[in-house]
Amino acid sequence: MASWLCSSREESAELWDWNRTWYTATPSLTPCFQNTVLLWIPCLYLWISFPFYYLYLQRNGRGYIRMSAAFKSKMVLSFALLSLCLASCFFVLRQAIRGVPQAPGSIISPALQMVTLVLVVFLTQTERLKGVRSSGVLLVYWLLCFFSATIALSSKIQHALEGGFRSDPFHHVASYTYFTLILLELALCCFTDQPPFFSQDTSDNPCPEDGASFASRITFCWFLGLLWKGYWQPIQTEDLWSLARGNTSAEIVTQVEKAWRKNHTTAKQLTESVQFRSQREREEPGETSVLLQTEYYPSKQLLKAFWSVFGVSFLLGTFSLVVGDIFLFLIPKTLSLFLDFIADREAHSWKGYFYAMLLFLLACLQTLFEQRYMYVCLSLGVKLKTAVTGLVYRKILVLSAAAKKTTTAGEIVNLVSVDVQKLTDLLVYFNGTWLAPVRIVVCFVFLWQLLGPSALTSVAVFLLLLPLNFVITKKRSHFQEAQMHHKDHRAKLISSVLCNIKILKLHGWEERFAGQVSDVRTRELRALKTSQFLFSASLASFHSSTFLVAFVMFAVYTLADEHHVLNTQKAFVSLALVNILNTAHSFLPFSINAVMQAKVSLRRLATFLCLEELEQTAVNCDSLDCVQAPVVVRNGTFSWGTECPPCLKRINLTVPQGSLCAVVGQVGAGKSSLLSALLGELQRTEGSVALKGTVAFVPQEPWIQNTSVEDNVVFGRGMDRKWYSQVIAACALLPDLEGFPAGSQTVIGEKGVNISGGQKQRLGLARAVYKKAAIYLLDDSLSAVDAQVGQHIFEQVIGPNGLLKDKTRLLVTNAVHLLPRVDNVIVIAKGQISETGTYQELVQREGAFAQFLRLHGTQEKEDQALQVSDTLVVCVILVSLSSVQVRTSIYLRYLRAGGSLLWAYVVLLFACQQATSFCRGYWLSLWANDPVCNGTQRHTQLRVGVFFFLGAAQALGKFGSTATVFLAGAMASRKLFAHLLRDVVRSPMAFFEVTPTGNLLNRFSKEMDAIDSVLPDKLKSLLGFLFQLLEIYIAITVATPVAVVAIVPLTALYAVLQSFFVATSCQLKRLEARSRSPVYSHIAETFQGSSSIRAYRDQRRFILRNDAQVDENQRAAFPAVVADRWLATNVEFLGNGLILFAALLAVTSKPHLSPGMVGFSVSCALQVTGILNWMVRSLAEMENNIVSVERLRDYAETPKEAPWTLGTNSLMEHWPTEGAIEFKDFSLRYRPDLELSLKNISIKINGREKVGISGRTGAGKSSLTMGLLRLVEAAEGDIFIDGVNIAQLGLHDLRSKISIISQDPVLFPGSLRMNLDPLNEYSDEDIWMALERVLLKSFVLDLPGRLAYECSEGGGNLSVGQRQLICLARALLRKAQILVLDEATAAVDPKTDLLIQSAVRTQFSECTVLTVAHRVKTLMDYDRILVMKSGQVEEFDMPETLIAQKGLFYRMAEESGLGTVNSATGPPSSTAARRRKEEGREVGAAILGGLLRRFCDSFTTLSRQGALLDGSQEAEEGGGGGGGRGAQNKGAAAGCGAWAWGGSAQDLRCGVAQQYQPREEPHPPN
Repeated sequence: MASWLCSSREESAELWDWNRTWYTATPSLTPCFQNTVLLWIPCLYLWISFPFYYLYLQRNGRGYIRMSAAFKSKMVLSFALLSLCLASCFFVLRQAIRGVPQAPGSIISPALQMVTLVLVVFLTQTERLKGVRSSGVLLVYWLLCFFSATIALSSKIQHALEGGFRSDPFHHVASYTYFTLILLELALCCFTDQPPFFSQDTSDNPCPEDGASFASRITFCWFLGLLWKGYWQPIQTEDLWSLARGNTSAEIVTQVEKAWRKNHTTAKQLTESVQFRSQREREEPGETSVLLQTEYYPSKQLLKAFWSVFGVSFLLGTFSLVVGDIFLFLIPKTLSLFLDFIADREAHSWKGYFYAMLLFLLACLQTLFEQRYMYVCLSLGVKLKTAVTGLVYRKILVLSAAAKKTTTAGEIVNLVSVDVQKLTDLLVYFNGTWLAPVRIVVCFVFLWQLLGPSALTSVAVFLLLLPLNFVITKKRSHFQEAQMHHKDHRAKLISSVLCNIKILKLHGWEERFAGQVSDVRTRELRALKTSQFLFSASLASFHSSTFLVAFVMFAVYTLADEHHVLNTQKAFVSLALVNILNTAHSFLPFSINAVMQAKVSLRRLATFLCLEELEQTAVNCDSLDCVQAPVVVRNGTFSWGTECPPCLKRINLTVPQGSLCAVVGQVGAGKSSLLSALLGELQRTEGSVALKGTVAFVPQEPWIQNTSVEDNVVFGRGMDRKWYSQVIAACALLPDLEGFPAGSQTVIGEKGVNISGGQKQRLGLARAVYKKAAIYLLDDSLSAVDAQVGQHIFEQVIGPNGLLKDKTRLLVTNAVHLLPRVDNVIVIAKGQISETGTYQELVQREGAFAQFLRLHGTQEKEDQALQVSDTLVVCVILVSLSSVQVRTSIYLRYLRAGGSLLWAYVVLLFACQQATSFCRGYWLSLWANDPVCNGTQRHTQLRVGVFFFLGAAQALGKFGSTATVFLAGAMASRKLFAHLLRDVVRSPMAFFEVTPTGNLLNRFSKEMDAIDSVLPDKLKSLLGFLFQLLEIYIAITVATPVAVVAIVPLTALYAVLQSFFVATSCQLKRLEARSRSPVYSHIAETFQGSSSIRAYRDQRRFILRNDAQVDENQRAAFPAVVADRWLATNVEFLGNGLILFAALLAVTSKPHLSPGMVGFSVSCALQVTGILNWMVRSLAEMENNIVSVERLRDYAETPKEAPWTLGTNSLMEHWPTEGAIEFKDFSLRYRPDLELSLKNISIKINGREKVGISGRTGAGKSSLTMGLLRLVEAAEGDIFIDGVNIAQLGLHDLRSKISIISQDPVLFPGSLRMNLDPLNEYSDEDIWMALERVLLKSFVLDLPGRLAYECSEGGGNLSVGQRQLICLARALLRKAQILVLDEATAAVDPKTDLLIQSAVRTQFSECTVLTVAHRVKTLMDYDRILVMKSGQVEEFDMPETLIAQKGLFYRMAEESGLGTVNSATGPPSSTAARRRKEEGREVGAAILGGLLRRFCDSFTTLSRQGALLDGSQEAEEGGGGGGGRGAQNKGAAAGCGAWAWGGSAQDLRCGVAQQYQPREEPHPPN
């Protein structure tokens, strides 16, 4: 074939000539090869690539590009080349016609080039029409053409210098012209064309990658703009690039969701509500082992969905990795040839330069392909995170109530943070599961070629190390599981402490709970240290495996046969292969581990995505029933889930258009469940539900967003300023807005942390009213406001004359006094509607409703009131993320925390182990240089022995240095955590009011995890790579001292790269972290308020908002990925440059160097790329994570509380004895920049006196209790208790002597007993007695586990009323001389309220009682009443005196129905007389209440100690049929309690009359 191609020229008929090409001092290619193969290579490349590239262009159009100057220039040059090829063909034909013999190759080559150029023109035009601005395929083609043209040009120049130009002028001119045109084409391909005319991406700040050339893309030079900006100035969010359309959430999530639904329909649909919690949850709530089961989890379908969207891109990345591995294995082969050249003293020097350049070229190509693979995988990881977050968020909005109870917001956040990270890791590590074994096999093949059968001995080393590593890994996994268990326990404890910090401070429990956290932390660190010591042993084993493999192979090879000579080539090429082998061997377990973890995460994600969803047809809006009425329920039976028993049974309900219906019933009767059923939140098992029109919903526990007041009210709808003002006024929010610093634009903190409960409820109501819906479902929406505000809201909003007068309204309420004013009353008992009708109709029927009223008397139930803070925090304080590089002081702080001497010892150990490594390599070079006498080397045994000793010493040094780093890190972590915990729990309540709990949890979890694990690991890596780099520099310098000339500038350039990267990377990581928190907060916020979102049919807006936040996060995450790839690529190029310099200097110094020394220096240089890369990466990770230490220090600088205890001021055990309290000129402000909340309070409360504290919203009632307990320190004045100034006491000394029943029903996650007795100070008998006194004993007896019953986070598995009763029982256990009641019965029904008040009076009859309440009736029998107004004492006297004074208290009593003046028409004298008569009646009632108080106390005590206890068992056995004498006495006691606490005479008569009822008369259920 070769002779046929070049048959016309006898002198160059051969295609290849070794003597001309290789074995010569001036190498050159044969003319035949130049004219055929060299020209064909670019053409064949383009024709092979064309089908794949054309298919890609057809599927990825971006709009067309107008004909630009660059395009026209390319076309002109292409046609010029085409003309040149055509001219060459004509010239050859003309010569053939003239009879000049022409070789076939001379006509084939220009013809092939001409056809290929036509293809080039076609591709150039197609790229323009498809919007391709820079072509990588054509760039490679022109680059190959350039190389071939350069070789041909050099030959022509050489030929012309020899006088050959005149013999063949046409081909010389053609070669010069061809080279010039190719060079111009190559230059044009390095630039980009203008943007497409109809591009789909029209963002303001597009990613520069789209406009970058192919060369810029593969080297990531397009990132330099942002890198430069980040170095010189802080990067802001506006500087980040906009996402391309294909990278946005809307595009990615749509594709993945479509693929998931398509694949999921083929899988078995889960019909059970799969729980996240494991079987161990009853013992310890935590992550779930249910996710480890294999059946019914459609994880395969989810994987298929991901593959259908991202699979093609992943395959392209895999192809890049495979090509990179080919170049990786060519490097040792080239090194072998290079060392052969060094050993051959007669070899031509050009071969050395050729090998050096080839090493450099192969290393650069390997870098480009490997970094492209990493870029593709990490970019896919960003997209995968977007997809997972979108899928999870959309699932949250359709979760059923039962499914929602099986998970928590924290577990969902774990799905989009931890689990998605595992899936991202899988993208990087998955190919290692099959590629690592391939690498190992190839390494063994190459080693066999070098050392023969001795190479197989390395298998024995791996087999010996495998059991050791297996044992270490198994042991370490055991300690890691223990550490994770302790970490989860610690996280739950800390979460409980932070969420309930106010309760802890009120009771003085901070130290005890902090001690529990510290104990768990100690166990966690103990497990961590053991795990890290085992990890150090594993690392030492891994690093010594390279030495052991080399030692065993060399020892067996040299000792088995004395004629086996270990020369430079065998020694150092084998070491290079062993390094690759060891990398593959270490990569394999990481890959397998990543696959296993990703499998678990994929299963967890699939489990969540298959949780039970709400029934889409649960509520029918198009039913014919809607014609009759807007709300119709026909024979409805509902449950919370498919596996749950029905909670509502046989519900038949019709609500007429425009009517106001009240829903009443006992706690737990099913009132809220009825509204949930109407919203479609419950599982409908029978019947039908039909709603007509839009719905607005106000939940019992208000759901407030972390945004402005205006945004919370408008809730995504257009702003109608006039209607907005009306709604704000009607919902009584105007006074609040006037007090807010920013008015309607005031930002509300997370979960409404900076507003009161009443303000939350009114905001929720305003949101519903603003919507102008047709149907309003109000779940006890007046429960959190005082009587005056409640009356205002009812009149202006809910009532017959309110804004909603024409709307259909269902109001769940316990406010009995409102029932006569509603259109219909729905009575629910035990999940069924027992009665329905108007108030008068139900009273006349003498049914369940009438008995309900008799039990509660005719008292008008006031609206419940929550504590209102006297100051409003303006906005949530965000921890600012500094864009400045981390200061050196932070490093010093961390190092000092670990111990300065210990760190000095660490550095010494690293220096020693690296010195032994250098000695081992130098010893091997001496061994390879040993002269060969008679085919053998002398001193082989000595060489083997010393080589082993140095390797063993290095392994021991590696273990010691690594273990010491981890030990120092654990000591630093222990000290920093203790300081953080102390700083946080010692902070005042004002700190917690302005600091989101999520920020604090982040410090205790993520930041501490970085200090525990990441910082020591990165510091270990940084020190290890630093000393390895020093070893390489020393090795190269010892071999070729002149290398210092190259090392110094390369090191300086490395420092520049490092400074640029770290400055920008840290800012990008911080921006990413800052934008990530809102995503997680929004997910948690949506999870809490999903029912409200669905009720408002606002899912689409929230999905768009989530997508926008995710996209904002990805705008920072993507540049961070690019920054890592830019660093890796450029640092590896830098290392490749060092390889080139080391090889070139070895060639120039060849006469003065030994082969062993060259092998040592070059083999060290081959490792520098990875070392430089990982060194900069470790430093950047250190910079990113050392910020955690800085963030912990932020809280060390915040103000702290007064000391908990004062040793010099220790109290007597029985202090206080009387409980007398005196305020002297006491003033209080919440923050220095705010006005005084309390002003010059001077009052004296006698010991054992019962004082009620009343006043309007914002009057300062709660501030008074805050000052008494020193949650807020006094601005002026003092408070004395039994003559002791409380300011001179420790906080715990004070708070331990005061009991408080707080308004907020706070429960800790854990057992019911732990919630009742957190400090484990009381017996079970005491606890059961407390439960009986709050009427919870029978309820707890029915719970699974009774006192061991597990309460969920926040007590979510109990109703609000039950949680409040448990908190009341907790306070009853702790008897103190002073008791503070803060609306302790706010969430219970009227009957239970009366009984609780009686129980409290009995238990605390000898105590000083301060009661903050809005219920005036509750305070009527108190000794004195303190009336607050605007932070000052308005009135302070006995109730009857205050009534007679007709002051503020009188007006409040009048509003509540106690002091109502008949304003009927008539003569003025008659009206005045009637008024005096009514006032006298009220005063008489109040006085009578005080006189009967002692009688009722005595009667209640006797009945509880005597008959009540005797009859308790009868009462339990009797159930609804009467409880015997004890139950009768209980009713009498309740009646006394009702009268004594402000009830009417009817209350007393009803209660006492029960004592004389016959046994067969049904007794109302408790």
